[in-house]
Amino acid sequence: MGVRQARRGDAQVVAAMLWAFNTEFDTWVPEVADLERRFDVLLSRDDVVLVVAEDPEPTGFALVTLRPSPYYDGPVASLDEMYVGPTRRGEGLGTALITLMLRLLRELSCGEVQINVDEDDAGARRFYERHGFTNLEPSGTEQMLCYIQEL
Repeated sequence: MGVRQARRGDAQVVAAMLWAFNTEFDTWVPEVADLERRFDVLLSRDDVVLVVAEDPEPTGFALVTLRPSPYYDGPVASLDEMYVGPTRRGEGLGTALITLMLRLLRELSCGEVQINVDEDDAGARRFYERHGFTNLEPSGTEQMLCYIQEL
């Protein structure tokens, strides 16, 4: 098993994994070709960190975007996507991904990492808590809502 920072040539495999992730949970997702084109652009940016797990073929990834913040000297990171293929879950690939991701973010002097997790996704919540993340909203309380407008 290995993890590494993604390269420009990884756009196709990461796009396929993101498509698989969303279809596994019956969530809307753009076509793989659109995802691949967008990942190709993302992989050229300095404000994107993407790590890939391989064993020996790619089987998981973590996508982080960075933004400036007045609260820290460095950027704030947002873990936008994290996925490990269903047949490989529980083997430590997620831990390897998050470990490398955090190391790279520290090297970039990030002030914090933010993750949105569905309240009822107990497995993901346990995973992130096990890796040092803290939920700011206690369960059973009024939750902050996320408003979006697609443009």
